[in-house]
Amino acid sequence: MVRIRVLVVDDHRIFAESLAAALAAEPDVDVSAAGSGPAALRCLERAAVEGRRYDVLLVDADLGGNLPGGRPAVPVQEGDEDGLVDGISLVTGVRAAQPAVRIVVLAEKDDPRRAALALQAGASGWVAKDCSLSRLLAVIRGVLRDETHLPPALLTGVLKELTAARKHRTESERLVEALTPREREVLRCMVAGLGRKAVAERLFLSPHTVRTHMQNVLGKLGVHSTLAAVALARRAGVGPADLAGDVVERGGQLA
Repeated sequence: MVRIRVLVVDDHRIFAESLAAALAAEPDVDVSAAGSGPAALRCLERAAVEGRRYDVLLVDADLGGNLPGGRPAVPVQEGDEDGLVDGISLVTGVRAAQPAVRIVVLAEKDDPRRAALALQAGASGWVAKDCSLSRLLAVIRGVLRDETHLPPALLTGVLKELTAARKHRTESERLVEALTPREREVLRCMVAGLGRKAVAERLFLSPHTVRTHMQNVLGKLGVHSTLAAVALARRAGVGPADLAGDVVERGGQLA
């Protein structure tokens, strides 16, 4: 019998243990539980080293006391040992580190915007916490067949959110494409957090020239601050300058 290895990630201990116990009663399911994002990452790393990787993660959408409306995805490495890594951020990190793992987000309520963010981060499903065990098992087995599962009531809202996000990104890409090659190099340095002097040293330009390039970048992007330019660049898929080597353009994520 092929067994499915499941990791429940939820900082509500009673819920996590109850769900794990219910899943463990299934003859083809092996299940463990983690109470925080960092704990989940340690479980995943340990399992990978031991050659017994998890197949599916069930992740609490509100992991770490997420604020209403959700926080933007950030690298999970920024989470602290108290588990302050929200569920969508954990999805992002796990998909980057172990892309074979399928992830289902467990939510207290339906939220099209956050469900869309979860799918963009790499989740394969969004399921209500109060759904039946049979429904949850069907989703677990479905995502292992590369299916995507959403509650029917969320489909229209999620599609609208994904369409709006794509339109926003397309507009950002168009603005970035209007930059000259040198201006793009300056923008990548800005994304990397370099100040005017550091950019000048890196690109072998005078600070005055860099200032002109930065002003041109802001003007062409239609923004009034470096932070706004960086946010737009990330939406357009512009990555930071590679501080260890040449300036490069990398794929990015929605800011």
